[in-house]
Amino acid sequence: MGKNTVVDDVQNKQVIFKDYVNGNLQEDDLYISTSKIKLQVPQGSNAVLVKNLYLSCDPVMQFLMRKDEFLMSGYHYYVPGSPINGFGVAKVLDSGHPNFSEGDLVWGITSWEEYSLIQNPDKLYKIHHTDVPLSYYTGILSMPGITAYAGIFEVGSLKKGESVFISAASGAVGQLAGQFAKLLGCYVVGSAGSQEKVDLLKNKLGFDDAFNYKEELDLDAALKRYFPEGINFYFEQVGGKMLDAVLLNMKLHGRIAICGMISQYNLPHPEPLKNLLHIAFKRLTIKGFTHRDHHHLYPKLLKTVLPYIREHKVFYVEDIVEGLEKGPAALVGLFSGRNFGKQIVKVAGE
Repeated sequence: MGKNTVVDDVQNKQVIFKDYVNGNLQEDDLYISTSKIKLQVPQGSNAVLVKNLYLSCDPVMQFLMRKDEFLMSGYHYYVPGSPINGFGVAKVLDSGHPNFSEGDLVWGITSWEEYSLIQNPDKLYKIHHTDVPLSYYTGILSMPGITAYAGIFEVGSLKKGESVFISAASGAVGQLAGQFAKLLGCYVVGSAGSQEKVDLLKNKLGFDDAFNYKEELDLDAALKRYFPEGINFYFEQVGGKMLDAVLLNMKLHGRIAICGMISQYNLPHPEPLKNLLHIAFKRLTIKGFTHRDHHHLYPKLLKTVLPYIREHKVFYVEDIVEGLEKGPAALVGLFSGRNFGKQIVKVAGE
């Protein structure tokens, strides 16, 4: 696009953050608004202007709506009256950055709007493999994929024959963690919140077994049923009563990798754990981790996963809603398990 060309403003639909949130995120904490934007990078800027195609709904986003309640280093909190942001897939319309050109497809952090001027494009990843669905770059080939890959291959260091339990197993990260553990030759059981999700884990994603935690009156008994000899490795995403029951069922020298605790996010006070002594009794190793420390693994993830996707040996289940105006409901639905697979908002076609 010529820099001397006069470019008219265009309408830009946005999802705006109303005000800081206490407790459960509600749809009316967000609203749709329309602003105007020039589809051109300002002269002399190294920014990138993109058309957003897909936006990722991720649980961590609701933490960014709180005020001084849950400070996480390295995150930029949302500003009331401004669009929220998160991971997305976009097409470059104009660029002042030497690494990006008009027409490039990218994934990375973008705002929830039709068009975004990204001032710091150094954290955008150019998409080179387009023989897989572009939406995968919000999930299996993006942050959730890095999280699952790091948790299984690096943090967990799984070995063939180990017994593995994965909570929130049908979600964006869990479905991948289970499949990665199966590729390593482990015995894998997952928990999920409906019979439909349990059937998905067992029949489509290759888990050895799965159960609906909402139908289990005694989680300790349920885990003993599926792991009579105990659990070697637990991929933790739920917390609360599930973690407490898992501690009772870990093997000696077992490992727990924690990347989330979604059951605790909206509680005014986290549930107390009763079985912490088992950490000492069983000499457990517990490690918290996040994708943010493992983006150096991205080339390994692509090299490992792309062939499996093409050969239909790894599957990724997505729940895609169409239209930016459906974004608030899709994001809120994460916290009640309304989604079936990775929750995505499709903003536009390429």
